[in-house]
Amino acid sequence: MRAWSPRLRSGKILAGLLIAVSLVFLALVLVIPVASVLGYALSKGLDVFADALRRPDTIEAIQLTLMTAAIVVPLNTIFGIGAAWSITKFDFRGKQLLISLIDLPFSLSPVIAGLVFILLFGAQGGFGPWLQERGIAIVFAFPGIVLATLLVTFPYVARELIPIMQMQGRAAEEAAVSLGAGGWMTFFRVTLPGIRWALLYGVILCNARAMGEFGAVAVVSGHIRGLTTTMPLQVEIMYNEYDLVGAFAVASLLMMLAVVSLVAKLVFEALASRAH
Repeated sequence: MRAWSPRLRSGKILAGLLIAVSLVFLALVLVIPVASVLGYALSKGLDVFADALRRPDTIEAIQLTLMTAAIVVPLNTIFGIGAAWSITKFDFRGKQLLISLIDLPFSLSPVIAGLVFILLFGAQGGFGPWLQERGIAIVFAFPGIVLATLLVTFPYVARELIPIMQMQGRAAEEAAVSLGAGGWMTFFRVTLPGIRWALLYGVILCNARAMGEFGAVAVVSGHIRGLTTTMPLQVEIMYNEYDLVGAFAVASLLMMLAVVSLVAKLVFEALASRAH
């Protein structure tokens, strides 16, 4: 026992140092900046803070952000479930290619993602003239914002589900099918209970990214104030106009939404650990 004590002591010291370094790093890059944003947003009082959020263009930006997330998150959830199911439960040619394509937005610059839709649906793009003839606006309009956000956020649900479903294997589903269960019954009675916490976690991450997306949306939106500006774009516009309190007020609202997502994540993780 005495022979191991120096190693145990050195291990505890190393663990303490690593924890201290992590806490200092988080304080420098997360806690202090977040506190600074909140402090500046409230520096002139709650009335000024509330007035900044009650401006018509800010309200439009908040509504547009929430509408975009309300469309993108369910679509990505459906895609994520379908992609994860097909990858983990079936063997087919091109499986690795599909996985690589799902991972592509993680390495793709959001600006490039926005430019893709400009090239496709812009005035000089492949479908631009056809859309203009029919009065359909994609770029510099709400559909373009939804498409750009959809592109940069679609991996989140799938990437949370694939490892869990791979770990579960196929035995339970095959047993259910052999007993006469159909596809939908197999999914809802066998697969879904085992992936529900990973699914909720993926939905939370997807929602947080959808509300905070800047690069791709900035390219396709056109920055039309009150029409195509989401909350991140509204922050940039107000900051460029030297309305710092207003910019930090909207930024703090975005951070509050991120905190809500974090709290929801922690709650779901705690529930998942209790379930196991």
